[in-house]
Amino acid sequence: MAQFSPSGPGKQTFSLRQRLALAVIPRLAWTLLSIAGRTWRFETIAELGATPLPFGEGAEAEIFCFWHQCVLPCTFYFRRTGATIIVSQSFDGELIARTLDLFGYKTVRGSSSRGAREGLLGLKQVIESGRPAIFTADGPRGPIFRTKMGPIRLAALTGARIGAFHLEPRRKLALHSWDRFLVPMPFTRIAVSWSRWMQVPRNLAEDKLEEQREQLNATIERARRHALDHFGKSTFDD
Repeated sequence: MAQFSPSGPGKQTFSLRQRLALAVIPRLAWTLLSIAGRTWRFETIAELGATPLPFGEGAEAEIFCFWHQCVLPCTFYFRRTGATIIVSQSFDGELIARTLDLFGYKTVRGSSSRGAREGLLGLKQVIESGRPAIFTADGPRGPIFRTKMGPIRLAALTGARIGAFHLEPRRKLALHSWDRFLVPMPFTRIAVSWSRWMQVPRNLAEDKLEEQREQLNATIERARRHALDHFGKSTFDD
């Protein structure tokens, strides 16, 4: 069987304009996020029975899931884990992969619409080697707050448990994008909200996967709602 391994920048052919963008944008994004991130104040909260990982430390061969809207604070907060994340095979995915590499993450290439099998097999190898894997559960195109099947399939293949969390800034800009992308303001407080760990039965039958997907959806949403409650908010529009 073919072997899949975490990868950094891909081997695609890019135009001159794209090569210039790849040379400049990832390092600029890393610099700005590194500066802003050092001003943020993280506050860990967890529902009853949940076991959070302070600053992402202690992550092992586990699967972590969060909504796409909190990518920015998650990228900074979990930079010490050396986790692997699945990234699309597009040019935008290449930009993201190179930026993540600067923060110490590994990547495998694939998405729900392209290269899904290769990406899933790559993450399976990551889990089996004893390292954590991360999913933006509703990405890369949504719909918002609806997890894809990838995390469930990976958990069923490997037996790894799933950790669901949400990072909610107290003060932020919410972009008018499909995911209401969150840009934390400098010096703001950020709630790191954890739900209870979720365990998917290994080698689960295909007709049982949807039930587990709905459970994961609810688990991530509990973390988001808990974070909003922490700041006295009620919806993502607050």
